[in-house]
Amino acid sequence: MEVFKYKKPMDLMKQSKRFGLFSLTLVLLSLGLIFFKGFNYGIDFAGGTLVQVQYEGKAPIAKVREAINTDKAFEGASVTFFGSEDEIVIRTKVSSQSLGKDLGDQVSTLLQGTGEYKIRRVDMVGAKVGSELREQGLMAMVLAILGILIYVAFRFEWRFALASVIALVHDVTIAMGAVVLFNIEVNLDTLAAMLTILGYSLNDTIIVFDRIREGINTIKTGELAEVIDESVTRTLSRTTLTSLTTLFVVFVLFLFGGEIIKGFSFPLMVGIMVGTYSSIFVASPILMWLGFSVSDFREKEAEKLKREKEKEKMRSMYEQGTL
Repeated sequence: MEVFKYKKPMDLMKQSKRFGLFSLTLVLLSLGLIFFKGFNYGIDFAGGTLVQVQYEGKAPIAKVREAINTDKAFEGASVTFFGSEDEIVIRTKVSSQSLGKDLGDQVSTLLQGTGEYKIRRVDMVGAKVGSELREQGLMAMVLAILGILIYVAFRFEWRFALASVIALVHDVTIAMGAVVLFNIEVNLDTLAAMLTILGYSLNDTIIVFDRIREGINTIKTGELAEVIDESVTRTLSRTTLTSLTTLFVVFVLFLFGGEIIKGFSFPLMVGIMVGTYSSIFVASPILMWLGFSVSDFREKEAEKLKREKEKEKMRSMYEQGTL
């Protein structure tokens, strides 16, 4: 099935500078949000306790805040709705250990008189554990990117590897910026989404690079921009269909999955859109800017093929006993 039917390649690389400027602007804005506004760390990374409470009918959030503030141990606690108006989440830095008693029971005592309710869950993470989880999460992303760099360099060549890694950093940075902009709580689910974005975006980029490599060997022109235009145009329908299908599933998950899964579904939704864009309009132009040469690549491929034929000839002669 072809979404885009074409008689000649699209002139995509002529707009590469505009795409580059647009991407650079998005990355700088995202970095500005990350460094100046900062992440809204959840219990997983910040440490503390989360108490989810469900009321029969609309939760009296003003009464709940007033009741919680009567205990000085809960100073600075936040109370917000959780997905629907009958559920709330109380986030506090205290834990059962620091309080000296069960925190769920203490919250239940404080909320008496606010209506009919039940405690759905109580999650606790120590501050030290949260800090370790942040460090390990960052290390996981760095190691994933380094692994990708080595893999792509081995499969293609170093310029392809560098271009793909720049595109991946571009995707993750913008997804993180969107998380900060919309004040999405950052937890282990968000980290899982970022690692998923790395894999999804790399898959798209590798498919585009495979087509470019094929185009170098089959398309007669020696201009890299023309090879990229034709190769990308050929794979545009496949990329669009795959991305739209995946995006639809993640969008449904975002709409109906509830508040608890938004830390995963929202950044993944942004990452799919940005990753599809970057595999075409970021990774490919970077090859040109890094000075990739079609003629040099063809010479290397010809030398490689020649060596393989010589090895095959030697093997054949050895098997026949003529060597």
